[in-house]
Amino acid sequence: MPDAEEVLQTAKEQANRLGKRISFTEIAFFGGSFTMIDQTIMESLLKAAQTAVQQYGYKGIHLSTRPDGISDSVLRLLHQYGVTTIELGAQSMDAGVLRLNGRGHTPEQVEIASRAIHESGFQLGLQMMTGLPGDNDDLARRTAVKLCNLSPEYVRIYPAIVLPHTALARWFQEGSYQPQTLEEAVSLCAELIDFFESHGCRVIRAGLHDETGVRTDHIAGPYHPAFGELCRSRIFRNRIEDILKNVKPGTYCVHVAPQDLSLSVGQKKQNIRYFEEKGYVIKLITDPLVPRGDFRFV
Repeated sequence: MPDAEEVLQTAKEQANRLGKRISFTEIAFFGGSFTMIDQTIMESLLKAAQTAVQQYGYKGIHLSTRPDGISDSVLRLLHQYGVTTIELGAQSMDAGVLRLNGRGHTPEQVEIASRAIHESGFQLGLQMMTGLPGDNDDLARRTAVKLCNLSPEYVRIYPAIVLPHTALARWFQEGSYQPQTLEEAVSLCAELIDFFESHGCRVIRAGLHDETGVRTDHIAGPYHPAFGELCRSRIFRNRIEDILKNVKPGTYCVHVAPQDLSLSVGQKKQNIRYFEEKGYVIKLITDPLVPRGDFRFV
Protein backbone atom coordinates (compact mmCIF):
# COMPACT_ATOMS: atom_id res chain seq x y z
CA MET A 1 0.00 0.00 0.00
CA PRO A 2 1.41 3.43 -0.88
CA ASP A 3 1.56 6.22 1.66
CA ALA A 4 0.37 9.79 1.13
CA GLU A 5 3.79 11.02 0.04
CA GLU A 6 4.00 8.32 -2.64
CA VAL A 7 0.56 9.31 -3.93
CA LEU A 8 1.64 12.93 -4.27
CA GLN A 9 4.95 12.00 -5.93
CA THR A 10 3.30 9.65 -8.41
CA ALA A 11 0.62 12.21 -9.23
CA LYS A 12 3.32 14.85 -9.84
CA GLU A 13 5.35 12.56 -12.12
CA GLN A 14 2.31 11.57 -14.14
CA ALA A 15 1.13 15.17 -14.41
CA ASN A 16 4.39 16.04 -16.18
CA ARG A 17 3.94 13.11 -18.56
CA LEU A 18 0.24 13.59 -19.29
CA GLY A 19 0.26 17.22 -20.32
CA LYS A 20 -3.17 18.30 -21.60
CA ARG A 21 -4.55 14.78 -21.09
CA ILE A 22 -4.55 15.34 -17.35
CA SER A 23 -8.03 16.87 -17.47
CA PHE A 24 -9.35 13.47 -18.64
CA THR A 25 -7.36 11.45 -16.09
CA GLU A 26 -8.43 10.24 -12.65
CA ILE A 27 -6.23 9.26 -9.73
CA ALA A 28 -7.33 5.71 -8.95
CA PHE A 29 -6.99 3.41 -5.95
CA PHE A 30 -7.30 -0.27 -6.93
CA GLY A 31 -6.18 -3.64 -5.65
CA GLY A 32 -8.39 -3.86 -2.56
CA SER A 33 -11.55 -2.71 -0.87
CA PHE A 34 -10.54 0.90 -0.40
CA THR A 35 -13.41 1.99 1.85
CA MET A 36 -12.75 -0.91 4.24
CA ILE A 37 -9.13 -0.14 5.10
CA ASP A 38 -8.22 1.76 8.27
CA GLN A 39 -10.05 5.09 8.06
CA THR A 40 -7.03 7.14 9.12
CA ILE A 41 -4.96 5.62 6.31
CA MET A 42 -7.82 6.00 3.84
CA GLU A 43 -8.25 9.68 4.65
CA SER A 44 -4.52 10.37 4.36
CA LEU A 45 -4.50 8.83 0.87
CA LEU A 46 -7.63 10.72 -0.17
CA LYS A 47 -6.23 14.01 1.14
CA ALA A 48 -3.06 13.49 -0.90
CA ALA A 49 -5.08 12.68 -4.02
CA GLN A 50 -7.33 15.70 -3.47
CA THR A 51 -4.26 17.93 -3.17
CA ALA A 52 -2.93 16.53 -6.46
CA VAL A 53 -6.28 17.15 -8.17
CA GLN A 54 -6.25 20.76 -7.02
CA GLN A 55 -2.59 21.37 -7.87
CA TYR A 56 -2.31 19.64 -11.24
CA GLY A 57 -5.84 19.57 -12.67
CA TYR A 58 -6.70 15.87 -12.60
CA LYS A 59 -10.30 15.02 -13.48
CA GLY A 60 -10.98 13.47 -10.08
CA ILE A 61 -10.47 10.47 -7.79
CA HIS A 62 -11.52 6.91 -8.60
CA LEU A 63 -11.64 3.95 -6.22
CA SER A 64 -12.81 0.35 -6.06
CA THR A 65 -14.43 -1.38 -3.11
CA ARG A 66 -16.86 -4.07 -2.03
CA PRO A 67 -20.64 -3.57 -2.20
CA ASP A 68 -20.83 -4.01 1.58
CA GLY A 69 -18.16 -1.31 2.00
CA ILE A 70 -20.62 1.43 1.06
CA SER A 71 -22.72 3.38 3.60
CA ASP A 72 -24.14 6.87 3.90
CA SER A 73 -21.28 7.93 6.18
CA VAL A 74 -18.68 6.53 3.77
CA LEU A 75 -20.27 8.33 0.82
CA ARG A 76 -20.32 11.62 2.75
CA LEU A 77 -16.63 11.19 3.55
CA LEU A 78 -15.76 10.43 -0.09
CA HIS A 79 -17.62 13.55 -1.17
CA GLN A 80 -15.52 15.66 1.18
CA TYR A 81 -12.36 14.56 -0.61
CA GLY A 82 -13.68 15.00 -4.14
CA VAL A 83 -14.07 11.35 -5.16
CA THR A 84 -15.76 11.17 -8.56
CA THR A 85 -16.07 7.45 -9.38
CA ILE A 86 -16.78 4.37 -7.25
CA GLU A 87 -16.35 0.88 -8.67
CA LEU A 88 -17.98 -2.13 -7.01
CA GLY A 89 -16.75 -5.72 -7.22
CA ALA A 90 -20.16 -7.29 -7.73
CA GLN A 91 -18.75 -10.39 -9.52
CA SER A 92 -22.14 -12.18 -9.67
CA MET A 93 -25.77 -11.39 -9.00
CA ASP A 94 -26.57 -14.98 -8.07
CA ALA A 95 -26.77 -15.53 -4.31
CA GLY A 96 -25.64 -19.14 -4.58
CA VAL A 97 -22.53 -18.29 -6.58
CA LEU A 98 -21.57 -15.50 -4.17
CA ARG A 99 -22.09 -17.77 -1.17
CA LEU A 100 -20.16 -20.70 -2.67
CA ASN A 101 -17.20 -18.45 -3.45
CA GLY A 102 -17.16 -16.77 -0.05
CA ARG A 103 -17.64 -13.30 -1.52
CA GLY A 104 -19.20 -12.05 1.72
CA HIS A 105 -21.91 -9.90 0.16
CA THR A 106 -25.32 -10.45 -1.42
CA PRO A 107 -26.97 -9.37 -4.69
CA GLU A 108 -29.22 -7.09 -2.65
CA GLN A 109 -26.18 -5.27 -1.25
CA VAL A 110 -24.93 -4.67 -4.80
CA GLU A 111 -28.30 -3.10 -5.69
CA ILE A 112 -28.47 -0.98 -2.50
CA ALA A 113 -24.89 0.27 -2.86
CA SER A 114 -25.32 1.04 -6.57
CA ARG A 115 -28.44 3.11 -5.95
CA ALA A 116 -26.78 4.96 -3.10
CA ILE A 117 -23.72 5.76 -5.23
CA HIS A 118 -25.88 7.16 -8.02
CA GLU A 119 -28.10 9.11 -5.66
CA SER A 120 -25.01 10.66 -4.04
CA GLY A 121 -23.80 11.96 -7.39
CA PHE A 122 -20.86 9.60 -8.03
CA GLN A 123 -20.19 7.74 -11.24
CA LEU A 124 -20.76 3.99 -10.84
CA GLY A 125 -18.60 1.20 -12.21
CA LEU A 126 -19.42 -2.49 -11.80
CA GLN A 127 -17.23 -5.59 -12.11
CA MET A 128 -18.44 -9.08 -12.94
CA MET A 129 -16.63 -12.41 -13.17
CA THR A 130 -17.38 -15.42 -15.34
CA GLY A 131 -16.49 -19.05 -14.73
CA LEU A 132 -16.59 -18.98 -10.92
CA PRO A 133 -17.47 -22.22 -9.08
CA GLY A 134 -21.23 -22.72 -9.28
CA ASP A 135 -21.62 -20.29 -12.16
CA ASN A 136 -22.62 -21.07 -15.74
CA ASP A 137 -23.39 -19.17 -18.93
CA ASP A 138 -27.07 -18.71 -18.14
CA LEU A 139 -26.35 -17.35 -14.65
CA ALA A 140 -23.73 -15.02 -16.13
CA ARG A 141 -26.28 -13.71 -18.63
CA ARG A 142 -28.73 -13.06 -15.77
CA THR A 143 -25.99 -11.26 -13.85
CA ALA A 144 -25.35 -9.06 -16.90
CA VAL A 145 -29.04 -8.15 -17.13
CA LYS A 146 -29.23 -7.27 -13.43
CA LEU A 147 -26.04 -5.20 -13.56
CA CYS A 148 -27.24 -3.40 -16.67
CA ASN A 149 -30.48 -2.53 -14.87
CA LEU A 150 -28.40 -0.68 -12.25
CA SER A 151 -27.32 1.81 -14.98
CA PRO A 152 -23.56 1.81 -14.38
CA GLU A 153 -21.41 4.23 -16.36
CA TYR A 154 -19.21 1.29 -17.28
CA VAL A 155 -18.53 -2.40 -16.59
CA ARG A 156 -15.43 -4.58 -16.38
CA ILE A 157 -15.63 -8.33 -17.12
CA TYR A 158 -13.06 -10.75 -15.73
CA PRO A 159 -13.00 -14.50 -16.42
CA ALA A 160 -11.94 -16.37 -13.28
CA ILE A 161 -8.24 -17.37 -13.31
CA VAL A 162 -6.74 -19.94 -10.93
CA LEU A 163 -3.84 -18.43 -8.97
CA PRO A 164 -1.50 -20.18 -6.51
CA HIS A 165 -2.29 -20.41 -2.79
CA THR A 166 -6.02 -19.82 -3.23
CA ALA A 167 -9.17 -21.82 -2.59
CA LEU A 168 -9.68 -21.99 -6.37
CA ALA A 169 -6.24 -23.61 -6.72
CA ARG A 170 -7.08 -26.18 -4.07
CA TRP A 171 -10.46 -26.96 -5.66
CA PHE A 172 -8.87 -27.22 -9.09
CA GLN A 173 -6.16 -29.57 -7.85
CA GLU A 174 -8.74 -31.69 -6.04
CA GLY A 175 -10.78 -31.92 -9.23
CA SER A 176 -13.89 -30.25 -7.81
CA TYR A 177 -13.50 -27.11 -9.94
CA GLN A 178 -12.93 -26.84 -13.67
CA PRO A 179 -12.27 -23.31 -15.00
CA GLN A 180 -13.51 -22.12 -18.36
CA THR A 181 -11.43 -22.87 -21.41
CA LEU A 182 -10.20 -19.86 -23.37
CA GLU A 183 -12.73 -20.60 -26.11
CA GLU A 184 -15.60 -20.83 -23.62
CA ALA A 185 -14.60 -17.57 -21.93
CA VAL A 186 -14.15 -15.68 -25.20
CA SER A 187 -17.48 -16.92 -26.54
CA LEU A 188 -19.40 -15.92 -23.40
CA CYS A 189 -17.62 -12.63 -22.75
CA ALA A 190 -18.06 -11.52 -26.37
CA GLU A 191 -21.78 -12.10 -25.94
CA LEU A 192 -21.81 -10.17 -22.66
CA ILE A 193 -19.88 -7.23 -24.11
CA ASP A 194 -22.28 -7.06 -27.03
CA PHE A 195 -25.24 -7.15 -24.63
CA PHE A 196 -23.93 -4.39 -22.37
CA GLU A 197 -22.97 -2.07 -25.19
CA SER A 198 -26.20 -2.61 -27.09
CA HIS A 199 -27.93 -1.37 -23.93
CA GLY A 200 -25.78 1.75 -23.65
CA CYS A 201 -23.33 0.49 -21.02
CA ARG A 202 -19.62 0.77 -21.85
CA VAL A 203 -17.34 -2.20 -21.21
CA ILE A 204 -13.94 -0.67 -20.50
CA ARG A 205 -12.05 -3.87 -19.72
CA ALA A 206 -12.32 -7.61 -20.43
CA GLY A 207 -9.66 -9.86 -18.90
CA LEU A 208 -6.97 -9.19 -16.31
CA HIS A 209 -4.15 -6.70 -16.84
CA ASP A 210 -0.92 -8.36 -17.90
CA GLU A 211 1.16 -6.45 -15.38
CA THR A 212 -0.44 -8.27 -12.43
CA GLY A 213 1.92 -11.21 -13.01
CA VAL A 214 -0.95 -13.48 -13.91
CA ARG A 215 0.81 -14.55 -17.12
CA THR A 216 3.60 -16.26 -15.21
CA ASP A 217 1.79 -17.19 -11.99
CA HIS A 218 -1.58 -18.59 -13.08
CA ILE A 219 -2.18 -22.31 -12.72
CA ALA A 220 -5.23 -22.68 -14.96
CA GLY A 221 -8.07 -20.74 -16.53
CA PRO A 222 -8.67 -18.62 -19.64
CA TYR A 223 -5.84 -16.15 -19.29
CA HIS A 224 -4.69 -14.35 -22.45
CA PRO A 225 -2.73 -11.06 -22.58
CA ALA A 226 -5.06 -9.79 -25.32
CA PHE A 227 -8.29 -11.29 -23.99
CA GLY A 228 -10.33 -8.16 -24.69
CA GLU A 229 -9.14 -8.09 -28.29
CA LEU A 230 -10.14 -11.74 -28.73
CA CYS A 231 -13.63 -10.89 -27.49
CA ARG A 232 -13.96 -7.85 -29.77
CA SER A 233 -12.82 -9.95 -32.70
CA ARG A 234 -15.41 -12.60 -31.84
CA ILE A 235 -18.14 -9.96 -31.83
CA PHE A 236 -17.20 -9.06 -35.41
CA ARG A 237 -17.30 -12.73 -36.37
CA ASN A 238 -20.68 -13.28 -34.76
CA ARG A 239 -22.24 -10.27 -36.49
CA ILE A 240 -20.88 -11.23 -39.90
CA GLU A 241 -22.00 -14.82 -39.37
CA ASP A 242 -25.56 -13.64 -38.64
CA ILE A 243 -25.66 -12.22 -42.17
CA LEU A 244 -23.98 -15.19 -43.82
CA LYS A 245 -26.63 -17.52 -42.43
CA ASN A 246 -29.02 -16.03 -44.98
CA VAL A 247 -26.76 -16.24 -48.06
CA LYS A 248 -25.14 -19.06 -50.02
CA PRO A 249 -21.45 -19.91 -49.67
CA GLY A 250 -19.28 -17.77 -51.91
CA THR A 251 -17.05 -14.71 -51.95
CA TYR A 252 -18.18 -11.55 -50.19
CA CYS A 253 -16.66 -8.16 -49.43
CA VAL A 254 -17.00 -6.63 -45.98
CA HIS A 255 -16.11 -2.95 -45.50
CA VAL A 256 -14.78 -2.06 -42.04
CA ALA A 257 -13.28 1.02 -40.40
CA PRO A 258 -9.48 1.12 -40.84
CA GLN A 259 -9.03 0.89 -37.06
CA ASP A 260 -11.08 -2.33 -36.98
CA LEU A 261 -9.20 -4.28 -39.64
CA SER A 262 -7.13 -6.39 -37.24
CA LEU A 263 -10.18 -7.17 -35.08
CA SER A 264 -12.25 -8.25 -38.07
CA VAL A 265 -9.44 -10.46 -39.41
CA GLY A 266 -8.87 -12.01 -36.00
CA GLN A 267 -5.64 -13.10 -34.36
CA LYS A 268 -3.64 -15.24 -36.79
CA LYS A 269 -6.52 -14.73 -39.27
CA GLN A 270 -8.83 -16.86 -37.14
CA ASN A 271 -12.01 -15.21 -38.43
CA ILE A 272 -10.99 -15.57 -42.07
CA ARG A 273 -10.15 -19.25 -41.59
CA TYR A 274 -13.37 -19.85 -39.67
CA PHE A 275 -15.50 -18.64 -42.58
CA GLU A 276 -13.37 -20.44 -45.17
CA GLU A 277 -14.11 -23.72 -43.40
CA LYS A 278 -17.81 -22.99 -43.91
CA GLY A 279 -17.36 -22.20 -47.60
CA TYR A 280 -17.26 -18.40 -47.39
CA VAL A 281 -14.38 -16.29 -48.69
CA ILE A 282 -14.45 -12.96 -46.87
CA LYS A 283 -12.51 -10.05 -48.34
CA LEU A 284 -12.10 -7.27 -45.81
CA ILE A 285 -11.81 -3.74 -47.19
CA THR A 286 -10.97 -0.71 -45.07
CA ASP A 287 -13.43 2.14 -45.52
CA PRO A 288 -13.10 5.42 -43.56
CA LEU A 289 -16.83 6.02 -44.05
CA VAL A 290 -17.72 3.00 -41.93
CA PRO A 291 -18.07 3.85 -38.19
CA ARG A 292 -15.80 2.02 -35.76
CA GLY A 293 -17.35 -1.20 -34.52
CA ASP A 294 -19.61 -1.45 -37.55
CA PHE A 295 -19.26 -2.95 -41.04
CA ARG A 296 -20.88 -2.85 -44.48
CA PHE A 297 -21.63 -6.13 -46.23
CA VAL A 298 -21.42 -6.34 -50.04
